[in-house]
Amino acid sequence: MAVALSIAVEAMRLADIDAVHEIERVSFTTPWPAYAFEQELTANRLARYVVARSGLTVVGFGGVWLMVDEAHVTTIGVHPDWRRQGVGRRLLVALIDLSEELHASRVTLEVRAGNLAAQALYADLGFEVAGRRSNYYTDDGEDALMMTTPSLRSPEMRRLVAHARERFGRADPTDLEDAG
Repeated sequence: MAVALSIAVEAMRLADIDAVHEIERVSFTTPWPAYAFEQELTANRLARYVVARSGLTVVGFGGVWLMVDEAHVTTIGVHPDWRRQGVGRRLLVALIDLSEELHASRVTLEVRAGNLAAQALYADLGFEVAGRRSNYYTDDGEDALMMTTPSLRSPEMRRLVAHARERFGRADPTDLEDAG
């Protein structure tokens, strides 16, 4: 059984793409093609991606685009064998930290209306529903909820992120089922 204490989050490299694509394939009904990640890493100056590793094994990934002064989570996923162990929380905290380093004022994302586990994790880190996109997902027409954080520099966000860091290393029942 995997142990969340052994997880390290670091910048995604081209060498990680095969492992990331495999997590995409087993996690999502319409996965991104592997070449999309290569383009994100090599050609999209607005994009930043991270991976979660246990030793040499990639167990999760996530990415953001910096759009003006907001960071938008483009994707986040955890291998099914590693869910509910804090990996999604670590990735999301890393994306929030990265967003702050990029001078974003807040973080936004879309999540499936039916993905209650992901919504709970996002809410635990300060995200609030800001709107709904009808028929957003092309595979089944499910709606997406748009969620956003308060200011990343606010005392509330700093407290929530600090609290999340305290939880690292413990099994986490609100960790991601899957992204979006």
